[in-house]
Amino acid sequence: MAGSVAYERKGRIALIRVMNPPVNALSQAVRAGLDDAMEQFAEDDDAAAAVILGDGRSFIAGADLSEFGKPPQRPYLPDVINRIEAADKPVIAVIHGTALGGGLEVALGAHYRVALEGASVGLPEVTLGVVPGAGGTQRLPRLTGLEPALDIVTSARRVPAAEAAELGIVDALRPASDPAEAGVAFAEELLAAGQGVRRVRELPAPGIDAAMLDAWRDKVAARAGGQIAPVTAIDAVAACALPFTDGLAEERRLFEHLRESPQRDALVHAFFAERKVARLPELEDVAARALGHVGVIGGGTMGAGIAVAALLAGLEVTLIERDGEAAEAAAASIGRTLEGSVQRGKLSAGARDEILTERLRALSDYDALARADLVIEAVFESMEVKQEVFARLDTVCRPGAVLATNTSYLDVGAIAATTSRPADVIGLHFFSPAHVMKLVEVVVPEGADPQAVATGFALAAKMRKIAVRSGVCDGFIGNRILSAYRAAADHMVLDGASPFEIDRAVVNFGFPMGPYAMSDLAGLDIGYMTRQRKAATRDARERVPVHADRLYELGRLGRKTGRGYYIYDDETPKGRPDPELDTLLADIRAELGITPRSFPGDEIRKRYIGAMVNEAARVVGEGVARRPLDVDVVLLHGYGFPRWRGGPMKHADQIGLYHILADIRALAQEDDFFWEPAPLLADLVARGADFDSLN
Repeated sequence: MAGSVAYERKGRIALIRVMNPPVNALSQAVRAGLDDAMEQFAEDDDAAAAVILGDGRSFIAGADLSEFGKPPQRPYLPDVINRIEAADKPVIAVIHGTALGGGLEVALGAHYRVALEGASVGLPEVTLGVVPGAGGTQRLPRLTGLEPALDIVTSARRVPAAEAAELGIVDALRPASDPAEAGVAFAEELLAAGQGVRRVRELPAPGIDAAMLDAWRDKVAARAGGQIAPVTAIDAVAACALPFTDGLAEERRLFEHLRESPQRDALVHAFFAERKVARLPELEDVAARALGHVGVIGGGTMGAGIAVAALLAGLEVTLIERDGEAAEAAAASIGRTLEGSVQRGKLSAGARDEILTERLRALSDYDALARADLVIEAVFESMEVKQEVFARLDTVCRPGAVLATNTSYLDVGAIAATTSRPADVIGLHFFSPAHVMKLVEVVVPEGADPQAVATGFALAAKMRKIAVRSGVCDGFIGNRILSAYRAAADHMVLDGASPFEIDRAVVNFGFPMGPYAMSDLAGLDIGYMTRQRKAATRDARERVPVHADRLYELGRLGRKTGRGYYIYDDETPKGRPDPELDTLLADIRAELGITPRSFPGDEIRKRYIGAMVNEAARVVGEGVARRPLDVDVVLLHGYGFPRWRGGPMKHADQIGLYHILADIRALAQEDDFFWEPAPLLADLVARGADFDSLN
């Protein structure tokens, strides 16, 4: 028997234990081990029933990621599960921790399932661009009914043990205990009651309502935003109406079809990229500094959000505001956010009370930061203001404390130079709302101590965020690239495109919002202030978005004022296009001597994504981002790039860098300043290489 699976007997109950730490993934060795164990169980005349369980902290948490992208090896998982189900003596799966993907499919192949309290189950395959391929879509609806199965498979959500019991996915819910003891006890109960084999495949399939399936397709398609796997999963579940063997074949056909799709390739890339971004050679074997007490300067939206993220991570937080009244307001804001978590069931009332009374202090005295391990400044985006804050922190914070700025654009090195300890200063660029958004750019100025950098990554890990290293430049990785593709959109508006047409084209590409709806949400004053800050150093060849400045001057700042590019009122709280914008744009074009022209959706997307990829290539070529995958993760988690396209660099690789470069060179004929090809992009095309070769 393969070493990843052990077979033993407790009296008349066989224990088949999966041992593939840390999560008992279904590697080839595990599959072979399960296959061998089932053969041994069949030949063991003294074994009246078998219990399949996982060693360590989990049952079976899914596929072995190291096998992704490689040719499948025998035994194949569907065959192993069919063998488990075909056993002529009862087989029980005991689920603790998680049973996900193929792990749940193994459990569904058993004749009975026991879940321990705290466990969860799920079929997350659509998040990787496929559907369950080992019987999950055929067995699950026979236990739960059609609609619960559709929900679980298309949403990829984890189902808590109690709900799994209510739905019939598991037959019994037991208190958290030793899985082997729980399994043996349940098996003995079955045998004492004379219960034999009960194969899920032999249970009746639910009826299929065509109208209901169509409604599900519409709902899931709207939610999926262009991703094909969730919609395809509906067809896989609907195949349960076929004879079981035919349903399995149809499920497998759909699985194989999706496995070869570009979306699956992109989603797998995104999955692995998220796990690689924090692996940096310069931080290998570098220990983070102590991290138990965090200071936050500024209690506005961003500062309060950072404080909430730190508190939910179990840290002590001291928040500093300009005076006592502002400190009280910040504490109240944090309390409201935590209360929202309580109302949504994400946090207990007791935990909230403990946070607010034991781990949060909101004060106006910087001296309260004397024992903080790390301090994050989140004040107004002004170099002078931030330098003043850091000069003050330098006098009160203990030696070895990490000092971090939450700036979105400013030179972290210039901020660090304000202190006597520049090696301890880093940037931590959170995204708003900071307690929700998963991305943090860890900005590393020249001369930063690797331990300080490692502490920034450690903080992000505690907060369950994804940290990406960035070098110093205006806007770092994400905002610098944003400035380029937003400029491409503004150029199209000046030349005749409607902002609403651009938003539609970008949403159709897969973004949740277009650039102008996003501007309204953030506030048009933010972009205006950024342009004002950069005006003195602006190249004369750069085109200014006159329309954006004009809206600011009219006091139309977006949602906060009820009007920006869109109108926001009681009738349309999410906004409707403002018809007056056409007149404003026509006047601006006339002033600039521009003859407007139309822009088809394909051209809008080509320019928007081309500018994004070209600037991203500069960011990588200059070393601001170490690898293309760093750019992909930033754009996926901070800027809404559709995950099923993998990120802009992965998307460019799939299109072909030659085609991207050809488009940019063609556009350079009309504007050779803005559309100058990035040297790295031109070099990769010349060498026949792609961005992934740099990962």
